[in-house]
Amino acid sequence: MTGLLDGIHVLDLTTMGTGPYATQILAEYGAEIIKLEAPDGDPIRNVGPARHAKMSSMFLGLGAGKRSLALDLRRPEARPAFEQLVARADVVIHNMRDPAAKKLGLSFEDLRKINPGVVHCAILGFDRGGPYTDRPAYDDLIQGLVALPDLMHRSGGETQYVPLAMADRITGLFAAEAVLAAVVARLRSGKAQSVVVPMFEALAGFVLGDHLYGRSFVPPEGEMGYPRHLNPYRRPFRTSDGYIGVLPYTDRQWQSLFRTIGVPELGEDPRFAELYERSANIAALYEIVGKHLIARTTAEWLAAFEAADIPAMRTNTLETLIDDPQLKAVGLIREEEHPSEGRILRVRGAVHWEGEDDTAPPPLAPRLGEHGVEVLRDAGVGEAEIADLVRAGVLRLPAEAGPQTSQENAQGGQRS
Repeated sequence: MTGLLDGIHVLDLTTMGTGPYATQILAEYGAEIIKLEAPDGDPIRNVGPARHAKMSSMFLGLGAGKRSLALDLRRPEARPAFEQLVARADVVIHNMRDPAAKKLGLSFEDLRKINPGVVHCAILGFDRGGPYTDRPAYDDLIQGLVALPDLMHRSGGETQYVPLAMADRITGLFAAEAVLAAVVARLRSGKAQSVVVPMFEALAGFVLGDHLYGRSFVPPEGEMGYPRHLNPYRRPFRTSDGYIGVLPYTDRQWQSLFRTIGVPELGEDPRFAELYERSANIAALYEIVGKHLIARTTAEWLAAFEAADIPAMRTNTLETLIDDPQLKAVGLIREEEHPSEGRILRVRGAVHWEGEDDTAPPPLAPRLGEHGVEVLRDAGVGEAEIADLVRAGVLRLPAEAGPQTSQENAQGGQRS
């Protein structure tokens, strides 16, 4: 059995978090990902602890399932090889701003002249046509623009960023989805496709989906902001030995909760009897529940809530998350042997498909330039041309290969 995207070739020029996360998802589905890097490599190779240079913890995750080709596209000598790679690709994806992409010949117009059936995906910070177009965009900047620090403050905390690369990851999901839709359209029409995925607009829609609220109407029928999400008591409840998440939603579940925590009379309280009233008084309700839950341990409450069919789960720390029994049972996190980095933990994709168990997992993250020679050969670049690129310093091979070894590798191990 093969992956869902077996036979789909993706030329990946993305860097840092957003684009590499998108192509990591495509790799999990079985696409062939050629990671075309600058000679110094994707900067994400340097983020986080590492056992060897340019093999950081962050790259071990985001680089999984890809083959690395380190080719200097700024050099004109690289253009013929690059065009052969484009001609072979089903998808070309990058996260450069338009001026930089055009300078390197990566616009949709440039690429479809080379490959009339190419799918082109440009991940941008901001959509074209607005005052922010062509400005640099990073996760923190986008989080601020879409009001995430404001939401943190409104819900009782500091004005601070969410401690995740949230904008990067969410935009990466949008990009993977857009590429898949474009591939389907290309398969149906036979025509090249171009998709643009802007970070700011993607995250703005994500936030406003919950918090447009009363401003959904013209004129407004209330303020912006979903009250339940902004309630300062919407947080894990403290128990006698830790924290627990509890979220009854239906009338029946709330009535059951009131009985379980020993205050059945709250079910008759007009503030809490039905959904609309509970929503209007949610802060007071959460405060009351919290005062009762602190009396018993997390394990005791989990057993009681499970028996009463009340939605509740323990609250993990980062350290306990990777040992969660559910994740262990389904094998989400695996210990594997990396050929250069030793024993590592790898988080697999969460999506399953029929026959997946018979499909080999995506390969582990590559060293910089590890697959350069074989990738160019696959694209039809000749041995002499590959050797010339190595000699000119346009094609970078793994660091441990000396000049003699590099040239022999580029010539397939044959001496003239």
